[in-house]
Amino acid sequence: MTKENRVVEKIDLIHSKIYSENRKEYRKKLVDFKKNRRIALGPYATFYFESYETMLGQIQEMLHIEKGGDNQLKDELTAYNPLIPKGNELVATLMFEIDNPDTRKDFLNKVGGIEERVYMLVNNEKIIATPEKDLDRTSSEGKASSVQFIHFKFTKDQIKIFKDIDSEIILGIDHTSYKHTTKILELAKISLSKDFI
Repeated sequence: MTKENRVVEKIDLIHSKIYSENRKEYRKKLVDFKKNRRIALGPYATFYFESYETMLGQIQEMLHIEKGGDNQLKDELTAYNPLIPKGNELVATLMFEIDNPDTRKDFLNKVGGIEERVYMLVNNEKIIATPEKDLDRTSSEGKASSVQFIHFKFTKDQIKIFKDIDSEIILGIDHTSYKHTTKILELAKISLSKDFI
């Protein structure tokens, strides 16, 4: 299966008994894989860049915890397969992680539409992120969800630049109440480059 049409299927999953017996080892491997795919931005935002491997791990874990069998599997595949990059994109779960409930509520009430203000700069070309269309993640009252799913679509030239270890790639949010940028570091670029064709 090519990266353009790669999805998790039932055949890809580890049998529940085997997964349960070796869960600690599987989870450790996934944590190691994900460590260079996590990028913090400002005091509250963290991007977790998804892949076939992270979505397979998420589905496996959800099935292990909830034990819903094939009925649950169908729902999990529907929910998580759209977050697997399709060869010309990067896909991220963006989380606003604030421990204090009052601070979290106040912040989320101020940043409605923030999912429309996320971008990457590749050789000074701005790639505006596209939010996942599963549901509206800013309420009609203007409150943002603490979890957003976003896609960065790249051209072939932008992919080539991204893969160049010497190129500077900037990740940013440009919302009136949350303006931050950060450089994507080398180890993250190497890991994320593998999502492209």
